Amino acid sequence: MAQDPRPTPPGSGRSRWVAIVTGALSILIGVIYLVLITLLDSRGPLLPPPPEALGLIPPVAAAGAPAAAAAAPPPASGRPAGTGAAHPPAG
Repeated sequence: MAQDPRPTPPGSGRSRWVAIVTGALSILIGVIYLVLITLLDSRGPLLPPPPEALGLIPPVAAAGAPAAAAAAPPPASGRPAGTGAAHPPAG
């Protein structure tokens, strides 16, 4: 067999190893991603949280507890009761 007449440029051995290592890392990241997605998909369908977790409805009172204790009082608005005005009348 005949030798390749082209000379090898300096530093081409190092750049070849860099290419091999980066290619192997990208393949490894891709495989890890596929395994992770497979594990996450195998858990079943994603269900929304219950309305109690979002604060849309009050939680159900425990058996034997009075119903009034389960309901939280409304937040204080800082206005006297019975005044529907947002601002006091100018006067």
